[in-house]
Amino acid sequence: MKDFLTIMTLIFWPVIPLFWIPVHFAVHFFRRRGLAVYLLPVFTWLPLAFFIYENRAFLLQYRISLSLLPAIAGWVLFVSGMLLHIWTARLLGLLGIIGVPEVWGKVKENLVSKGPFSIVRHPTYFAHTLIFSGVFLITGALSVLVLTVFDLTVVNTVIIPLEEKELTERFGEEYISYKNEVPSRFFPWFHKK
Repeated sequence: MKDFLTIMTLIFWPVIPLFWIPVHFAVHFFRRRGLAVYLLPVFTWLPLAFFIYENRAFLLQYRISLSLLPAIAGWVLFVSGMLLHIWTARLLGLLGIIGVPEVWGKVKENLVSKGPFSIVRHPTYFAHTLIFSGVFLITGALSVLVLTVFDLTVVNTVIIPLEEKELTERFGEEYISYKNEVPSRFFPWFHKK
């Protein structure tokens, strides 16, 4: 069970940065390609997923032995992150959670500012951090710890700034006003505009 949870976390994580960084970095380029942009993960993520799977023995061999209390905390974080992710997905809708309005100008959506979006501007990414942290505490796998720290860094220094630039272009003054109302980008307890 622990090995499966570790490998699934490592395999599915790259979908986020391998899709969102190029899309947010060159939104106009990808918007002109429309829904064909969803072929991007086939060429970027699938080979990496295969590589991770093929090297699973190496990725699974380094672990920290954690007691029962961290494992219980891990399950709490994991379940909390999953529930938060489901909640944000329901609020954004299927098209919103997979980014269709960002890559295909023909789909228009309203800015979501209720629920967890009224506390932090990017609760989906916060949910990922909760999930990854939980998986580390459950499994003790150092590869997941490295992934969690790397994801936290990439999301906060690359993905969120690019996404907020795109959201400002798409929603204009409405998004700027939302940013003023909800100053926390990621952590509910840390306010940064």
